[in-house]
Amino acid sequence: MKRNNSRIKAMIVLYNYDITGEKIDYEYLNRVIQEQGKVLFDEDFFRELVDGVMTHLDEINRIMSLNLKNWTFERMSAVDRNLIRIAVYEMLYTETAHSVIINEILNLTHEYSELDDGLSSKFNNKLLDQISKNLNEK
Repeated sequence: MKRNNSRIKAMIVLYNYDITGEKIDYEYLNRVIQEQGKVLFDEDFFRELVDGVMTHLDEINRIMSLNLKNWTFERMSAVDRNLIRIAVYEMLYTETAHSVIINEILNLTHEYSELDDGLSSKFNNKLLDQISKNLNEK
């Protein structure tokens, strides 16, 4: 649960950066989260995700763009775009199995991005499967 909450927190921070272009204020974010009640998360993993995605943003965006079929990077919702960024970072730079990463990101898609039609999770699943296959071929 802690890693899942870390991914949620990372998604919020990356979404904010994507929309506003503002750098991450960790202190402010921690105050807001504490005001919402006790949320257990892995602070180190959270920071690794955010800092890792930000450090490798161009590479991650390139990988995402190369794997999009009949869609553009800009047309993706900001929530989906940042969930996929987290997944690509994890696939590239952590030891977590790709299948676990995909499953975790799809669960977050259902919770934070999905509409009644189920298209967001189908789209993200297909994109993440394609990215995973391409990364495994290298």
